Amino acid sequence: MAAQNNTDITDTSPTNAFQQDTPLISRELSWLAFNYRVLQEAKDPRVPLLERLNFLAIFSSNLDEYFKVRVATMRRLVQLKKKTREKLEDDPSPELEEIIAEVSQQQKEFGRVFRDDLLPELRKAHIHLIDESECTDGQYKMALDYFRRNVKPLLVPIIFSSNPSPLFLKDQTVYLMLHLKPKPGQQNEQEQYAILEIPTQKHGSRFVQLPVEQGEHYVMLLDDVIRIGLPELFPGFAEVEAYAVKLSRDAELDIEEEVSGNLMAKIKKSLKKREKGHPSRLLYDPQTPEPMLHALLDRIGITTDELVVGSRFHNFRDFFGFPKFRMPNLYYEPQPPLPHPVLEKAPSLLAAMKEQEFLLHYPYQKFDYVLRFFEEAADDPAVTSISVTLYRVADKSKVAKALIRAAEHGKLVTVIVELKARFDEESNIYWGNKLEKAGANVIYGVPDLKVHSKIGLVTRQEDGRAVQYAYLSTGNYNEKTSLIYTDHALLTTDERLTQEMAKVFNFLVEGNTDHTFEHLLVAPFNLRHGLEALLEQEMKLAREGKQAYIIAKMNALQDTRMIKRLYEASQAGVKVELLVRGICSLIPGVPGLSENITVRSIVDRYLEHGRIYVFGNGGEEKIYIASADWMNRNLSRRVEVGFPIYNPALRQEIRHILDLHRQDNYKARTSDNQYWKSEDSTASMHAQYATYDFLKEKAEQAGLLTSSETAQS
Repeated sequence: MAAQNNTDITDTSPTNAFQQDTPLISRELSWLAFNYRVLQEAKDPRVPLLERLNFLAIFSSNLDEYFKVRVATMRRLVQLKKKTREKLEDDPSPELEEIIAEVSQQQKEFGRVFRDDLLPELRKAHIHLIDESECTDGQYKMALDYFRRNVKPLLVPIIFSSNPSPLFLKDQTVYLMLHLKPKPGQQNEQEQYAILEIPTQKHGSRFVQLPVEQGEHYVMLLDDVIRIGLPELFPGFAEVEAYAVKLSRDAELDIEEEVSGNLMAKIKKSLKKREKGHPSRLLYDPQTPEPMLHALLDRIGITTDELVVGSRFHNFRDFFGFPKFRMPNLYYEPQPPLPHPVLEKAPSLLAAMKEQEFLLHYPYQKFDYVLRFFEEAADDPAVTSISVTLYRVADKSKVAKALIRAAEHGKLVTVIVELKARFDEESNIYWGNKLEKAGANVIYGVPDLKVHSKIGLVTRQEDGRAVQYAYLSTGNYNEKTSLIYTDHALLTTDERLTQEMAKVFNFLVEGNTDHTFEHLLVAPFNLRHGLEALLEQEMKLAREGKQAYIIAKMNALQDTRMIKRLYEASQAGVKVELLVRGICSLIPGVPGLSENITVRSIVDRYLEHGRIYVFGNGGEEKIYIASADWMNRNLSRRVEVGFPIYNPALRQEIRHILDLHRQDNYKARTSDNQYWKSEDSTASMHAQYATYDFLKEKAEQAGLLTSSETAQS
């Protein structure tokens, strides 16, 4: 590819013309369609039972974040003054109504799946999630005793007075709204309302396990244990009714677009504001009496517009902490991360990289090699410098600790810490401070841009010259998420790539935008234009009557300009095959527009996170792996790196893994969320399991798995 300059550095959002003449699916409704695929996993009887419960927790957690970020932003737009709102490209009000309607439908289905599908299946599996009405006398007494000893001291009820004073509800916290009914003949027989926070964090869990009885396991939600103890908490009342409510607050994430002033100060201020952000959604139990609900609305200062019907229980994300049972059949079969055929036996990872390139695939293979890369570099006397971008790291990050050790050893350690990594800002500030204290050169992001690339560069003195070792990945330096996100990473000393990576770090550190790239695709420099040039080449081939195709796997496709180019490619006769896990604003299969485009999505055991771009290129395929989705923010307002795979063996390896996903007819869905069926009805392909088997076979051939390990995996 020809060298590209920095013409994209000032690129902003798509023009109105693109948006007006390009048919698109709403980004918001497309995201809701993705989250519905998560709900489909909870419905799928092929998924082990307790994993289905976990998918309900994922669905709920996703929706919480969606309301905190996307819906909260739309509500603020709706609340703008009329003259200001008229300047917007589109009135957000109708779409907001569609969103609320779709969410309400999904919430109803969510409730049905939990109530009618999973609870009966749990009972068949000898696990009973019971409430206060289902307890035996013995269980009731045990729950009451547990309440007295472990829960009652944590409770601080607030009784509504006749004065409607403001009431502050914490973000994403479940409360019980209480209806206190007086005893007959009391001097003051007026009913009262109160509210009570369910102390999940202080208690340490949302669940209470009761003793096993004849092989049957019994679990109660903390909510219901509290319901049992309410008469003791309010002994002066004849009856206490309880209804759950939960408030989601605006996450105040407009700061993502702010660039002026002291960024660290803004981030810290934003973190404080999140706890006090404007309410964006109040979930409530549909059985809540209307006067009681309105009394609550009056005190927290919101209207019925923010109301969303929930169920008896909220914060289903707490089911991530559902008790674990020794019942292997209720969980996915273990897939322990596999050893790499060469790196597992290599005494020195850096020495092995000097001999050849390596591709790593998480979570199928061990993340340990990434840790070894940085730990070995930290301890190697010949290593003079380490540069790395940190977007999201684990709470007890071994990568960050290795960088700290390297700085303490006197090496030049440069760390670009992204402060605008949503919901990870606090963790990133913590590690940034630790690295600075160790002597590392810490740079907190880049003005106007979010640093989303996942790259590392180690410089080592060898025979009087500097040799560079590079790590490029689609995923974060995070030991925890590496077990559940599917990502790909390249370990290389190819000077074509390492020299250009040095240019990327020069831009991040010095702000120098005078760079050209011939091999890497780097946003905001040449990524967009590089992709467009590759698309144009396929269109040229198609117009000449030659085979032309594009295969792209990513998390999201929303950028209007890229969608327009894909429509043009389809019209030119290019076959476009897209695997898009999440948001996809492109409409496939429209005659005269996109009849040559197919879109499928895989939602399965692991979160598909790797981005792979393949261009036919007249029989000499070009294959790139990248940190970037095809969204406007990734192509224009972030620092992203796409890297070519030049090594023939590695090209074959990544292409094979991609082909397995292209053939998936087990978890792949079409754009309307129907399960995709391949033309060969006899063939069955479960891509994530086939990928694991493919890499396991490589480890077996290298003699790295014993027969017992093979049997276990």
